[in-house]
Amino acid sequence: MAEAQMFVSQDEFTCSLCEDILTDPVSITCGHNFCLKCLTNYWDQSQESSCHKCRHTFTTRPNLRRNNLLNDVIKKLKKTTLSSSPPQNYAVPGDLECDFCTGEKFRAVKSCLTCMASYCQTHLQPHYEGDALKHHKLVDPDRNLKEKLCEKHQKSLEIFCKTDDSCICMMCVVTGHNGHKMVELETEREEKQKQLGATLSDIKRGLEEREKTLKETRRVMEEMKVSGIGRQHF
Repeated sequence: MAEAQMFVSQDEFTCSLCEDILTDPVSITCGHNFCLKCLTNYWDQSQESSCHKCRHTFTTRPNLRRNNLLNDVIKKLKKTTLSSSPPQNYAVPGDLECDFCTGEKFRAVKSCLTCMASYCQTHLQPHYEGDALKHHKLVDPDRNLKEKLCEKHQKSLEIFCKTDDSCICMMCVVTGHNGHKMVELETEREEKQKQLGATLSDIKRGLEEREKTLKETRRVMEEMKVSGIGRQHF
């Protein structure tokens, strides 16, 4: 029997915590899926066990187990995506080049915060297929990877220390931040984005109110002109 085609988008299998394709996917009772590691870390950092997407709260922390059926579907999706990828583009001025191409280099499609390197589609493939690399943190091409390293330990910045208001690596956690209030860097980034969104919403509402006031003032002035009020008589 011929294998059925999968008419699905990669976005349907993306973890909302790491914003990458699900790795060791787990399903919770509200119907949402996450990477096992991402959800475990999220719950370890939170004071309650809740769904990151719908905010459903569990009275007892669920026992997480990998959804093997979903895992198999994702593996097929990755193979389909890789096999049907469009022809690669050579890097042009302004593009980030692949660190592993020799000769004329292809444009990088992803950067790895674990390897601290950038990859074209061909050289990125082992990160999707190899067990040793599939847990690496992939992001959009980033030419400033060195800025994401701890100056002291040359390790990836993964934690935000609220006490010192600084980004730190896991070595910093062990050696110099004992007792400090810390969260995952991604959690802090999401919190800051929410705060920024709330601030922008307040500004927008303020501008809308000001515009409404100006319109009302113009309307009153027009009425005064029409009725003759406010004219000067000599």
